[in-house]
Amino acid sequence: INIISENKYVSIEKVSSVYETKPYGVKEQNNFYNLVIKTKTQLSLKDFFIFCKETEKVVGRTQSLRWGEREIDLDILFFNNLIYSDDIITVPHKEVLFRDFVFIPLIEIEPDFIHPGIGKKLNEIDYNNSEKNIIKKFNLDL
Repeated sequence: INIISENKYVSIEKVSSVYETKPYGVKEQNNFYNLVIKTKTQLSLKDFFIFCKETEKVVGRTQSLRWGEREIDLDILFFNNLIYSDDIITVPHKEVLFRDFVFIPLIEIEPDFIHPGIGKKLNEIDYNNSEKNIIKKFNLDL
């Protein structure tokens, strides 16, 4: 959060609570800690993506097994109301509706955001069929 906030082209508008969750994908590993941040940026989607990947490296992320243990994983869930996909990035994020550790903190900070691919507010979408991974919620004091 501090590294992101230091970028003069990115400002943090909202931060969710932190959610401890069971591992997603590879089950035999330590629990994860997840949160969602709402940012405002002057960067293009591709430049913001590059910034996120550079931030991961600064924090210490190294190559790892897909869904394996890692120091940090920054995903762009939405980029305004853009619907976009190429070989590198897809927004809205393809898995946002299937991961409770993503949509619960997202609804916490932006319940009225309209999913551009579905046309419904986030708090109106039925998530009952998603995998349940959340163990515990922690409030952040920033």
